[in-house]
Formats: sequence, structure tokens, C-alpha cells
Amino acid sequence: MGSKEIYQKQIISIRERIAKERERKSYDNQKLQERINRATSVSSKASYRRQKVDRAAQHDRAIQGLQKQLETAKMNLAKCR
Repeated sequence: MGSKEIYQKQIISIRERIAKERERKSYDNQKLQERINRATSVSSKASYRRQKVDRAAQHDRAIQGLQKQLETAKMNLAKCR
């Protein structure tokens, strides 16, 4: 197995990880929105909203990091050709 196949598998793996991270982001947003809707006090609603923003930002940073890895893998694959 040459390096070309390794980079192709790496690209597939990274794309799967990006998709899973997007699913986790969606799931977290949904759960936190449910908590916001069920919260009775203003302070708890505000806390859940902050958590929702923070979690979304964490997921966005993770997705950006994976996208950078994907671009690097694509460049390395292009060098092999």
C-alpha cells in the first residue's frame, strides 16, 4: 500500500469525523434548546443560552481544525500524484 492510498483513507476518515462533529453540534444545540424552554428562572435560561453558545463555538473550532487537516491531506495526496 503506497502513500497515495494512505492519504485517500485519511481523507475519508477526516470527512467522517467532520460529519460526526456536525451531528454532535446539532444534538447539543437541540438538547440545550430544550433545557432553555423548560427552565423556569431567568438566570437558568441565561446560563443555558451561554452554554449553548459556548458549545457551538467548541464544535465550530473542532470542525475548522478537521477542515485544515483535510486540506493538508488533499495537498499531500496531490503531491503524490
